[in-house]
Amino acid sequence: MEEDSFMSHRSTFLLPPQCKDNTENNASSSYSSSLTNYALVILNQQLPTYAPLLWDHAKMRVCADGGANRLFDEMTQLLHSEQPSLLQSRYKPDVIKGDMDSIRTDVLEFYAKLGTKVIDESHDQDTTDLHKCISYVLDQTPDIDKSKLCILVTGALGGRFDHEIGNINVLCRFSNTRIILLSDDCLIHLLPRGHHHKIFVQSSVEGPHCGLIPIGMPSAKSTTTGLRWDLNNTEMRFGGLVSTSNIVEGDIVTVQSDADLLWTISIKKKP
Repeated sequence: MEEDSFMSHRSTFLLPPQCKDNTENNASSSYSSSLTNYALVILNQQLPTYAPLLWDHAKMRVCADGGANRLFDEMTQLLHSEQPSLLQSRYKPDVIKGDMDSIRTDVLEFYAKLGTKVIDESHDQDTTDLHKCISYVLDQTPDIDKSKLCILVTGALGGRFDHEIGNINVLCRFSNTRIILLSDDCLIHLLPRGHHHKIFVQSSVEGPHCGLIPIGMPSAKSTTTGLRWDLNNTEMRFGGLVSTSNIVEGDIVTVQSDADLLWTISIKKKP
């Protein structure tokens, strides 16, 4: 399989900002945490327990409609060091964007008074709230910085299945942008075809269960290293073989495929 280009991936956003990945100084890596500009998008599902960590990594924070309710109600449940009112003021999104059919009036007024920008796109019923938020982040990111951008999305998994599929579809719609869907249980992101992907596993916080799912079209040839059940020019398609319930065996997984694949890996629960 011909290698067109190299892409590296690492989930250092699951580690405290001061922690350094032990592969971060690798000269061949262009995706270390120090070179990554994170944006956070919050959707209308339960915040993961590590949401404050994602907030600390992010330079831009956007709530999609009812995601603002989640931020307002649930961040105070995750952090008990201060009074709820102080936390609600501190964890203020930069933008609330969507069709405004889910956000509560009290939450909208609270954040608007604190200076949060509110963008009502109720006229657009052809794109999802996540699509709208991704478009906003990209519009606010200079072209020179887009290669460093990684968008973290909470609330994209769980709840209604059609919403989940819509969020996965956004990964395909914006296949040239690094977007990671997150829950308490796992993360999902796209591995675009035509690249040699090198995944640096943060074994203290993720794994060992993982999967590779062809999306959009079957894969005639997919090859991996670093998994218990590696693929070797393996065909994958719905109705046939897909790589679910696989196991990460080392700190590095490599993937090459002639089709777009979804990579998913479990996130470890705190003791």
